[in-house]
Formats: sequence, C-alpha cells, structure tokens
Amino acid sequence: MRRHARPDLTTAVDGLLLSRVDRQTEPDHSLAEPLLVLMAQGGKELFLGDRSFGYRAGDYLLVTTDLPVTGQFVDATPEAPALGIGIRLRPAVIAALLLEAPLHAALRSAAPALAVGRAGPELLDAVLRLLRLLERPGDVAVLAPMLEREILWRVLTGPHGPVLRQIGLADSTLTHVGLAIRWIRDHHAEPLRIEELARRAAMSSSAFHRHFRAVTAMSPVQFQKRIRLQRARSLLLTSPGDVAGAGHAVGYDSPSQFSREYRRLFGAPPGRDVAALRVAGPAVERALP
Repeated sequence: MRRHARPDLTTAVDGLLLSRVDRQTEPDHSLAEPLLVLMAQGGKELFLGDRSFGYRAGDYLLVTTDLPVTGQFVDATPEAPALGIGIRLRPAVIAALLLEAPLHAALRSAAPALAVGRAGPELLDAVLRLLRLLERPGDVAVLAPMLEREILWRVLTGPHGPVLRQIGLADSTLTHVGLAIRWIRDHHAEPLRIEELARRAAMSSSAFHRHFRAVTAMSPVQFQKRIRLQRARSLLLTSPGDVAGAGHAVGYDSPSQFSREYRRLFGAPPGRDVAALRVAGPAVERALP
C-alpha cells in the first residue's frame, strides 16, 4: 500500500482505491459513495447525523449509498500512516452473486447505510490477494473480477451481509430510498417536496420519512441541508469572495440563513471558514470515508 497509494486514490485495478494519510486530521466533510473500506493501519472516526462509527486496523466499513459524512483520521503519523483499502460496490456484481447463490437472511426494515465490522481471516486473505495484483499487472484482467466476487461473498455471508444484500436487490428498501437520495444530491438547490420524493421511492409520505431516517440518520430536509452546505463550501474554495452567490447557487434565498446554518455545521461563518481552509490547506488531499 505504501508503494501504490496515490493522491487521487486510484490504482491499476478498476474499482480498487488506496488511501494514505500521514497525520491526524481535523474533521473533514465529504460525500461518501457506496464502498467497502478496510483499514490496514491507523483509524478513523466517522459521523453520520448523530451517529458515530469508529474503525481501526482490521475493521471494515460498509457504505451502501451516497451519504454526507464527517470524518477524522486518528493514530496517523508519517512513520505509521493511516492506510485504507476501498472497493467500489457495484450493484450488478452483488445481484449476480445473489442470483447464483441466493442468501435467505434479509432485513425486515430499513437499516443504517453505514456499518462497521471486524474482518475475518478469509476476507483479509482475499483483499490481500487483490492488492498483490498491483505487483502483477498481467493478472489483473482475469483475476481481479474473481477476487472482487470473493470479497463481496465474504461480506455477504458475514454479520453485515443483509445490509450489503440490499444493494443487489431491485426492490429493497435501500434501493427505493436511494432513488430519493440521488434526486436530492443532483437537485439540491431545488425546493424539497416530501410527497414527490415519497412517490419516487414508491412509498407513502410517512413510510418514506421513517425509512429515510433509518437509512441516513437524518430527515430529508437535514440531508438536503448537508448536501447544500458541503457544495457551498466547495464553491467558496474556488470563489471565496462571493458568499451570497454561493448560498444562492445551492438554494438559499436568505444570506443570513445561509451564514447561520453554515456556521452551525462548520463552526465559523463562510468567509472566515474558507479563509482558514485556504491558509491551512485541506486536511488531506483525498481520502476514503
């Protein structure tokens, strides 16, 4: 991992990401994508809404849909950096595994879209063999898809298998809530209409509210607010002088409301927060959740 980790996380194996962080960081806000993350060294504290998820070397993190999260690396130094392995979760691959060898354990209701577990020896062995392909590029095309399936199978047959299983099921609660999550992500500046989101998720408004909170640990309005504010922060890093414009671009009609909610999330008003970020630089260039 030390040899192959790059600033953009990517590797020669499609869907395999490597992260190296050389120091303990301040809390960083990001939008996590569906991933299986295995921590090989160091650790991280991750927050979703009012829930916290800590994981250390030998633990894995399961992210099953797009989520606005806050994370902070711990136990990371230049001599012993935090090292993380990420594998993108592809619904088609998971669905194919379920078709070939159906698993009957299912969730009775929506579950949080984040889960942390201890990696067993079989999962660790499969991930290590996938990493070793980086030293044997000629084997990647044939062996990487096989190892991806083995890794997913180890998770599917483990304690958090029912959580991962929902990604591969077209009619799962996670799939339906995910349609609403993607709409909010892609249209965060537009007004939020719960009835319309519930219709997209094929649920009643009350059921949608309940399942959305179970998956994301937030209400739809809180989720949209996080997306808006994180996007505004990114806009301000590129155009730091236009605070009102950034707020308007992400859907705020009131500059004072934008500044108030921005400060509540990031701990400082927009102008001061972005100025501090530009002086200090990002906590990490890019990192896994």
